[in-house]
Amino acid sequence: MNVVDRFLQYVKFDTQSDELTNLTPSTPGQMVFAEHLEKELRSMGLQDISLDENGYLMATLPSNIDRKVPTVGFIAHLDTSPDMSGRHVSPRIVENYDGGDITLNEKEGIVLSPRDFPELLDYKGQALIVTDGNTLLGADDKAGIAEIITAVDYLIHHPEIKHGPIRIAFNPDEEIGQGAHKFDVERFGADWAYTMDGGEIGELEYENFNAAVAKVTFKGRNVHPGYAKHKMLNSLRVANQFAIMLPRWETPEHTEGYEGFYHLVGVEGTVEKTVLTYIIRDHDRDRFERRKKELEHLTRKVNNEFPGCASLELKDQYYNMREKIEPVMHIVDIAIKAMEEAGVKPKVTPIRGGTDGAQLSFKGLPCPNIFAGGLNFHGRFEFVPIPSMEKASDVIVQIARLVAAE
Repeated sequence: MNVVDRFLQYVKFDTQSDELTNLTPSTPGQMVFAEHLEKELRSMGLQDISLDENGYLMATLPSNIDRKVPTVGFIAHLDTSPDMSGRHVSPRIVENYDGGDITLNEKEGIVLSPRDFPELLDYKGQALIVTDGNTLLGADDKAGIAEIITAVDYLIHHPEIKHGPIRIAFNPDEEIGQGAHKFDVERFGADWAYTMDGGEIGELEYENFNAAVAKVTFKGRNVHPGYAKHKMLNSLRVANQFAIMLPRWETPEHTEGYEGFYHLVGVEGTVEKTVLTYIIRDHDRDRFERRKKELEHLTRKVNNEFPGCASLELKDQYYNMREKIEPVMHIVDIAIKAMEEAGVKPKVTPIRGGTDGAQLSFKGLPCPNIFAGGLNFHGRFEFVPIPSMEKASDVIVQIARLVAAE
């Protein structure tokens, strides 16, 4: 089975995660998918296969050389984003893409167009896998899973390629930030690993945002509006006052590259009580800490005007893995060389987001992120070029070969 056949099979599994269940995995479909993969890995003859009660699937391809070399790992996640349905995914292959509009759903008038997504033109002449416009595709990260298993299968059938021990793992709930929480790094037993969870071909990432979530609660006082003068305290109005005090241009829609932001992701409110939920992101740790201090400052400022009205809850989510990768930069160099060997131009970029690899790096498993090939994740316009998946699988093979050779 090739990488495309595997991918088309895997996206049929509904594995959308759900942060509200407080379970691991957060949805039963992820365990169903993990059990399917476990059977596939056993049929391939892999060793040390384990699937725990939390949906973490691990396996080993043993070394085929008689000297000790490092154990390298490859990791991808089972779940798809809660942002859009992953149920009844119906993928379609567009052969030899001509650079024009792709009609995803004629009845609904849903079109994937280079006018909206100019990156499409980078893949003119290639075969693309697209959605039917009703669901996301699931290339994030079922493309990564398909690429890892296909690479391992290739190594099994090509023993002339020498490699050391290879560990693979598929984990639940990455999309809700919990993929690494119950990942047993010691049991995994790799010296380092790579998550196959990046975007377009060539992406290689070892920097990500520092991340926190902030919840600001405003307590008001409701009085009949006809008799409210000097009595009412409208928490909605105070919350709005707080929101506009934050820097206008430091939001996701106005930032790129290494620029951080404050992102208002939720508003719930009445006159009596309003809650604003923010995520805070910055690559630089000092700026990240200053952003949190700014929220504390603004909360105090509100309380100076409206005593006892505002309260702030801050919680760090993850940190920039760069500080854990820089001492072992040879693992990035190996990935760069592997891409070049596979005929891929490396694009070393910072992740404007997070990855399981960041949390795993802080748990003692250095873990850069490599492209899986998909674009426009988490929505109906998601697509993946088939040559990108094939190249990602080849990069894995090249990494295994280079680790053994070096």
